[in-house]
Amino acid sequence: MSDLLAPPARRGRALRVAAVAVVLVAVGIGALFGSRLTVDPTLVESPLIGRPVPDLTLPALEGSGEVSLAALRGQVVVVNFWASWCVACREEHAALVGAAEQYRDAGVTVVGIDYQDSTSSAITFLDELGRGGENYHYVSDVRSRAALEFGLFGVPETFVVDRAGTIVAKITGPTTYPLLAGTLDAVIAGERPGARTGGVVQPAPGAPLVEGR
Repeated sequence: MSDLLAPPARRGRALRVAAVAVVLVAVGIGALFGSRLTVDPTLVESPLIGRPVPDLTLPALEGSGEVSLAALRGQVVVVNFWASWCVACREEHAALVGAAEQYRDAGVTVVGIDYQDSTSSAITFLDELGRGGENYHYVSDVRSRAALEFGLFGVPETFVVDRAGTIVAKITGPTTYPLLAGTLDAVIAGERPGARTGGVVQPAPGAPLVEGR
């Protein structure tokens, strides 16, 4: 017997089941589109994600100390490549300093690697824009060794390393505080945010701005 010929009570149950099914499908579709709206469309995979951070020891930009990336294992490390001649580096500087301060008690350390720059120009840059606190280390990339190890395309580029010493996130181009904070929150929670590409970078001093990769 078809539903049209079924008793009223039976037809009512069938209609209720159909209505529930329609609602569930609508909710599922909404959740799918909603989740996609929260994902940055420029998020893609990077070959560096999931690899150990390069075992580098770099000299301090100021003073006589040095910083070993391997020695920072157990902390969440933000590795930021920058330069005084980099226009976008100036734009993102406050976001990096702010994130270093905000996440200091969460065990986050920032290492700012000065790339293809003179020491005097880099120090002038920091004198003008300010320095981070005790958990923010500025180092020099002698002979661009760090840039080669990280496969740097241009500056600024930012990598985030988890407590196990694995690269779990990359931001190409100037970061913002919300983007960096969201990335750090995800890493602290044990996630691998991946890589965000498409930001504007400078491959070398005097070079034009280009889209990162």
